[in-house]
Amino acid sequence: MTFRQFALNNVLRNKRLYIAYFLSSMFTVMVFFTFAIFAFHPAFSEGSINQNALFGMAVAGSIIYVFSFFFVLYSMSSFLQSRKKEFGLLMMLGATNKQIRLMVFLENIIIGFIATVGGILIGLVFAKAILLIAENVLIISESLDFYFPTLAITITFVSFIFLFFCISLFVSFILRTNKLTELIKGDKQSKGEPKASIILSIIAAILLIAGYVTAISVREAAVVFAMVPVILVVTLGTYLLFTQLSVYIIRRMKSNKSIFWRKTNMLLFSDLSFRMKDNARTFFMVAIISTVAFSAIGSLYGFHSYLTKGAKDMNLYTFTYSPWKDDSEEVIEGDIRKINTVLEEENIEAQMGKLELNYYELSEQINSVLIIRASDYNYFASLIEAKELHPEPNKAIVVEQSDAMISQGTKASERLMESKITLEDGEKLDPSHVVSTSVMSEYSAYYVINDKAYEKLETPVNTDWRAVWKAKEGQTDQVIEAGRKLNEQLQYKAYSVDYTLYEIEKAYGPILFIGLFIGIVFFVSAGSFLYFRLFTDLDEEKRKFLSIAKIGLKESELKKIVNREIAILFFSPIVVALVHGAIALTALSHLFDYNLMVESALVLGSFAIIQILYFTIVRYFYVKQVKRMVFK
Repeated sequence: MTFRQFALNNVLRNKRLYIAYFLSSMFTVMVFFTFAIFAFHPAFSEGSINQNALFGMAVAGSIIYVFSFFFVLYSMSSFLQSRKKEFGLLMMLGATNKQIRLMVFLENIIIGFIATVGGILIGLVFAKAILLIAENVLIISESLDFYFPTLAITITFVSFIFLFFCISLFVSFILRTNKLTELIKGDKQSKGEPKASIILSIIAAILLIAGYVTAISVREAAVVFAMVPVILVVTLGTYLLFTQLSVYIIRRMKSNKSIFWRKTNMLLFSDLSFRMKDNARTFFMVAIISTVAFSAIGSLYGFHSYLTKGAKDMNLYTFTYSPWKDDSEEVIEGDIRKINTVLEEENIEAQMGKLELNYYELSEQINSVLIIRASDYNYFASLIEAKELHPEPNKAIVVEQSDAMISQGTKASERLMESKITLEDGEKLDPSHVVSTSVMSEYSAYYVINDKAYEKLETPVNTDWRAVWKAKEGQTDQVIEAGRKLNEQLQYKAYSVDYTLYEIEKAYGPILFIGLFIGIVFFVSAGSFLYFRLFTDLDEEKRKFLSIAKIGLKESELKKIVNREIAILFFSPIVVALVHGAIALTALSHLFDYNLMVESALVLGSFAIIQILYFTIVRYFYVKQVKRMVFK
């Protein structure tokens, strides 16, 4: 058997340790290859696809590539730590340090080559489905047909072979083998009782609480200024949480006899502090990476919701026309004819409403407020099937924009409720109540009064025009095309909510699509880190439970202990990341003064469900391995 065959057999016989590393690496290659397929698609170079998508995918590919380097490097270091005894046995058999380094180099090259080829092949299998998804998400007119991506394959293969070569060379170069006795007995040597500083534990709690309180307390622009300090404080607090505070809490629980001596808790806590201390850096890394994934995807999804949610609720008319203040009546009529012509060209059936808007001075504080006669308001309301208003002859109804994204509307309605409308004959109209509606699409509040009372109003201080069209349902494509034409002909005058949302989705789609992929890569990598750490300690766990089983440990008790232990180790960083993510998204909602509760719950809940499923799979194989060794 040659040395290369020996290295290959090492990889094949350590499938349990290498499988997560291999699958994660292959997934990373596949994602990078997917971006390469987009970047070099003929439609991007020959068509008119948004170049922001191309630039975004290039940046995303670079991020994934750089992250892959550190991910693979960390994975290799985990394997090397778990193979001390193997290296010691090889040295007993006469292997030199140079040969061990060469073996590690060849193993990593083999895995890297197979992962690269596998990632490219899987990417090719799902390429058409991914292109179809991208075609819809990116909202492009061109069709992303399947093509054989020769250039994408070449760049992906060369890039990742080079990455694995550099990492293999780097790891084999820095690899240091200890003394033979330390290698053989390394996993059996006592580590000593892990210690935690009470001062550092208190500092950890203070840092986290201070960071959380600050993030939740600040509002609007202050969020931006507080962002960097809060991130630094919470990051340091997270590190101390896993290295100090968690170990301190476990030691305190061990000193509590009512807890420690209860059923199988002694076995659970006996080395939990050791494992928390040993895995502290991994947990810290997983918590931070997961927080980045949660926050990035949650922020992108939340900002998308901020831009689009409520847009149609605030603009219930299909088209709205608002002329410039200095436009003459002839210009206004000409613009309206242009709009009607465009609607006829696109075969859009729509009802039209046109109204002269008159603004009046009520006092020195309120020098321009819109007042509308009830019949005009009710006609516009009938177009969108809104509730009609019928104010009493001596009363006025205050109307504010429903779900307004600015707070001035509410303040204006409060001011109007405190004011009165004076007619020409001296009669005063008292406001009766406030109504929230989207009938006139006015950001500021206004009055609706009885028709007879309207005729007695004094001369308006300002006049404007408003024309609206409400199209029948089922004409979305025609409406969007009409909106595009009107935007070209009457920019800033004619507004189409459907076309505006289409443009937002078109511009924002690539960002959301790319951010989602990067977040998934980070999330999968975080789960892989946990898998590595759990299964790195598996052999030691087998020996421990085998010894305990000799003095009467039952299979049900073993399963219960193992389930609790790996649940604590698995979910500790995930729960911390979820809390971090929830705080970060809360701060984001304060920045925009927009409630992101639903979006945050959806993103964090989805990731939590995925992690629970991942844990269920990992737990099954972990418990199976331990039970097979102990109760064989």
